Amino acid sequence: MNTSNNNIRDFLMAKLEILKNWIVKNAKIVMPVVLAVCVIITIVISVNANKKAVEEKENVTVNNTIEETTSTSIATPEVPLEENAHPEINELMNSYYKAIADGDIDTIQTLVDKIDNTEIIRIEEMSKYIESYPTLDIYTKVGPAENSYLVYACSEVKFFDYENTIPGMKVFYVCMDENGKYYINNNGEENESDLKYIKEVSLQDDAVELNNKVAVAYNDMLAEDEELGQFILDLKKEIDKYVGEALAQAEGSDTTDEPTEEAGVDAELDENTEEENETVQVVTKVRAIDVVNIRSSDSETADKLGKAAVGDEFKLLEKKGNGWSKIEYEGSEAYIKSEYLEDSETTEMDVATNDTEPEENEPEQETESNNTQTSGKTVTVIENVRIRSSASEDSEKLGTAYVGEKLDVIMKQADGWTKINYKGQTAYVKSEFVK
Repeated sequence: MNTSNNNIRDFLMAKLEILKNWIVKNAKIVMPVVLAVCVIITIVISVNANKKAVEEKENVTVNNTIEETTSTSIATPEVPLEENAHPEINELMNSYYKAIADGDIDTIQTLVDKIDNTEIIRIEEMSKYIESYPTLDIYTKVGPAENSYLVYACSEVKFFDYENTIPGMKVFYVCMDENGKYYINNNGEENESDLKYIKEVSLQDDAVELNNKVAVAYNDMLAEDEELGQFILDLKKEIDKYVGEALAQAEGSDTTDEPTEEAGVDAELDENTEEENETVQVVTKVRAIDVVNIRSSDSETADKLGKAAVGDEFKLLEKKGNGWSKIEYEGSEAYIKSEYLEDSETTEMDVATNDTEPEENEPEQETESNNTQTSGKTVTVIENVRIRSSASEDSEKLGTAYVGEKLDVIMKQADGWTKINYKGQTAYVKSEFVK
C-alpha cells in the first residue's frame, strides 16, 4: 500500500514540475491571462455587491413611501347616520331643549361645558316666546374622538304667539367626560384633524339630505304662510334689541363676563334664526366673477354645456350645500361652482302686503383701504373656522363657526378678514373660510 501511495505522489510531483516549467517558459502569455481573470472576478463581485445595496435601498424607500402614504392619505370613512340610537344622548338633548324653552340656565350649564354671558341673556329672553319643543328627533354620527358624536337635532318649536310649530335643525358636538357622562362640547379646542373630520362627515350624503329635508319643510311652510316670515323677522329684531341693550347696560356697570364659544352650530336664538333672516331677502340672480364652465350636473366630471364669462348673469334656482349653484341656462337647469358667482339681484319679501320687489344689489363700494361694506347681508361658512375678537390669529377666540352656518356680515376687509356681528358684538373670521 505504501509503495502504491509513493508511486502516486511521485507521479503528481512530476506533473507539477512539468506545469511549472511550462508556466516559466510561457510567462509572458500566462500572467496577463491570470491578471485578466482576477480583474473579471473582482468586477463581478463588485457589481453583485452594488446591486444588492441598491436593491436594499430601494426596498427601504418603497417601505417608507408605503408608510408615508398610509399615514397621510387615509380618507374619512363613510359614517352612517343613526336615528334615536343612543338613549343617553337622547336624554341629554331632550333635557337641553326643555331647558332652552324654560330659560333654565342652571340646567343648561350642567349640560354644556361653556356658555358665555351673551348667550345666557339670549336664552333667557328667547324662553319668553317659546312654549315648547313638541317634536325632537335625534340623529347621530360617530365623532372624531373616542366616545364622541355629531348630533343632528331635528325639532319643531311652538311659540306662544304663533299657531303652528316651525321645523328646524341644529348640529352639536357631544363628548363623554371622565365620569362617563355625555355633555355638549363647546370649548372650541378641536384640532385640525378633528375639524376636518367634522366637516367631511357633515357633508356626507345622508347628513346633507337630512339638512335639505328640514330646509325644504321650513321653506314650504314659509311659502304657504304669509305671516311666518314677518313673525320671525319681528321676533329676531326684538331679541337682538334686548340682548344689545342688556350688554350695553352690563358694560356700563363693568359686569361683563369673558366670552366663550356658543353651544351647537347656530346662535341659540332658535332653530332657524339665521335662515329665516335670509328668507326675507332671497337671492334671485347671480353673476359670474371669473370665466367658469357650465355643467350638466353638480360635478367637475359632468358634461360641459358652455362657458360663463365675467359679468354673465343667471337666474339662481338653488344654492346647494356641496358648493354648487343650480342656475337657469338656455331654458334648462345647469350648474356652476358657487365660488365663481356673486349675488347680483335679491328679492325683498314684504310679508305684510304679500308683495315682492326685486332689488338690484348696489355695486361694491371700496373705502380707501379697499374694504367692502356688506352690512345687512350674510355669508355662509364653507370650512370650520374660529371666530375671534379682532382681525388677528393671535386674538381671543370667541367661538367656532361650522360648515353651513350663516354669519351676519358688517364688512369684508382688504386684509383677508371679514367683520361680523356675533351674539350682539363685533367679531372677525378669515375671509377664505366664508363666501
